Amino acid sequence: MTRCSPRSRGPTPAARERERAPAPCARGFTLIEVLVAMTIAAVALMTAIRATTSLAVNATELRTRTLAQWSAENRLAQIRVAREWPNLGRRQFDCSQGGIALLCREDVFQTPNPQFRRVEISVLDEQASFRYARLVGFSTRQP
Repeated sequence: MTRCSPRSRGPTPAARERERAPAPCARGFTLIEVLVAMTIAAVALMTAIRATTSLAVNATELRTRTLAQWSAENRLAQIRVAREWPNLGRRQFDCSQGGIALLCREDVFQTPNPQFRRVEISVLDEQASFRYARLVGFSTRQP
């Protein structure tokens, strides 16, 4: 009900008309609007989950590749420090690091200079089906 100011004796005719008219319906969200908003939110959440999963997979892959690189560097450093003159050919050995099973493949090749040998270290998964790292170095024959 409309309040009247102390000066007036009653509601104005326009105010009386407003009181008799039915109140306008309160406007809310329609079902379609709610479904569209939920669809947008679902797509955004799926994208966020996919990105998070991708980051987790990439972090694991990066860790494995880093450990593989270290394994190859360790072998080349061992050859240098021990002043090894490795035999020509290929040999494989376990070079696991950080709880990850890795297989190192060492290929030794003759070079045009008889005082040098090229050493290629490839670090593979356990089944030798995927290469995580490859490093090439040289061994010299010290007099």
